[in-house]
This record gives sequence, structure tokens and C-alpha cells, in this order.
Amino acid sequence: MKVALVDGGGTNIGSVSYALERLGASSRLTADPADILAADRVILPGVGAAGAGMCRLRELGLVETLAQVQAPLLGVCLGMQLLFERSAEDGGVATLGLVPGEVVGIPGGPDLRVPHMGWNALTGLVEDPLLAGIEEGDRAYFVHSYAAAPSEHTLASTVHGQPWTAVVRSGLRWGAQFHPERSASVGARLLRNFLMEVDR
Repeated sequence: MKVALVDGGGTNIGSVSYALERLGASSRLTADPADILAADRVILPGVGAAGAGMCRLRELGLVETLAQVQAPLLGVCLGMQLLFERSAEDGGVATLGLVPGEVVGIPGGPDLRVPHMGWNALTGLVEDPLLAGIEEGDRAYFVHSYAAAPSEHTLASTVHGQPWTAVVRSGLRWGAQFHPERSASVGARLLRNFLMEVDR
């Protein structure tokens, strides 16, 4: 199986690659449109700001490429946020538009730290091949200041002051707001499912 890791400049690319290696899967870090379009699975990692992330993808000519991907595509953390239509970060950024909806800032408060950082429960799970073997209340590791409100495309939520989308799907595009590469057995199961259970 050919797994393309999109080289969008995310600092979590190495840890995602290692997580895949632990599952016995090799991946290719690439910004080559031909490599990405030929892959059996495409993963868009990301850490940082939406504006910089989209700028990098535009500079590489990958915005149209990602829209053309016919294989299963998984966005991770910022990579998930970039799948949506728009992010409120950096004063408002048009993103890839592959998943309906908008990413907004998480409101802080006296007892509510932003960024949301740490282990949090997954709730409201919807049956989907990506979540096979993951149970209600299982915990995953989050680091983010922006998030998408739950919608009809949400497969799992998490609560930080209010519910936020933790896993999303639109067609063959999935996203995980948490870091599967840092989420122990839950993250490993999600990545294994993406490699073995989801289909074209």
C-alpha cells in the first residue's frame, strides 16, 4: 500500500511517520502532486496556524491536488482544520473546502484553558470504519486553540467548555482533531483503521 504524507510543513510529520511504522506501514513524505494522486492513502498532518498552512499548500500547488484525491484522505490536527471551508484564525482564512463548515476559536474562561491541551474523552461516537474498536469515553490527546462545532459530519466529539468535533467525515475525507500519533492505543487503532478498514 502506498501512503503519502503531505509535506505541508507540519512539525508532527515525523511522529506521524513513526506511528505508521509501528503499525508496519511505510509512508512517503511528498509534495509531488503525482505521488499524492497515485497513493492508496493520503495523510495531511499539521501543527500551527491556518494561514501559514494554507500559504504553504498554495506555494506547493497542492490545493487543487488535494481536491482531486480519490483515495481516502485523513487530516490530522491542523490538517483536519484545513479540510473545512474556512478558519477564523489569522483574521479569517479560506481553507480547502473539502468538508462543510467553519473552524472557530475556542473561547477561554477563568477555568477554561486555551489552548485545549491534554487527554480528553471522545463522546457521541457514530458508527464508521475509522472508529472501529474505539469506544465511547476512550481518551485521546489534544493540542488546539481552534475547533469546529459538531455537525452532521461529526463522527465523534469532545467537550472543552462546550462540545467540539473530534473526528469528522465527508465522503472519503476524514479528520482527527486530536493527535493519533500521541494518543496511545486509541490513536494507533484509528490509524490502523484508516490503513486497513476504510475503503474507496
